[in-house]
Amino acid sequence: MKLWRIAAVVLILVIFGGILLNGTFVPLSTALPSTTDSVSIKNNLIHVTRATTAAEHERGLGGRTGLASDEGMLFVFETDGDYAFWMKDMLFSIDIVWIDSSGNIVYIAPSVAPDTYPAAFDPHQSARYVLELPAGYAAAHGVKAGDTVAL
Repeated sequence: MKLWRIAAVVLILVIFGGILLNGTFVPLSTALPSTTDSVSIKNNLIHVTRATTAAEHERGLGGRTGLASDEGMLFVFETDGDYAFWMKDMLFSIDIVWIDSSGNIVYIAPSVAPDTYPAAFDPHQSARYVLELPAGYAAAHGVKAGDTVAL
């Protein structure tokens, strides 16, 4: 009987096409990016969630309460560009790392705090990827512009 009730609740959630996250109704299609993977910087493995769609780019890490020490979010763009990031809806500080299409780090904004919103951070250089990491990750691991990220 309990299994039947659980199945009914799941079915209702699927029918309405959404889930409840952080007290807010969010459509299933935009709730969380679904592609997880890993990247490596200086032989350090980082588990990343890939954000590839406009909705995923917009949501980013907003609303999350933190990242594990080996976790990040990788924003993947279709073309090279000058991508600015801000801390809208962020609850914790992060390092923001811009990476070109060859995997080279072109710029790092370290320990960007939520209270910097609405300021935008921009490398003023072309990048294809942006990697968000826990604040202090780059300094703790000696990561700097010019290093290569294995994507």
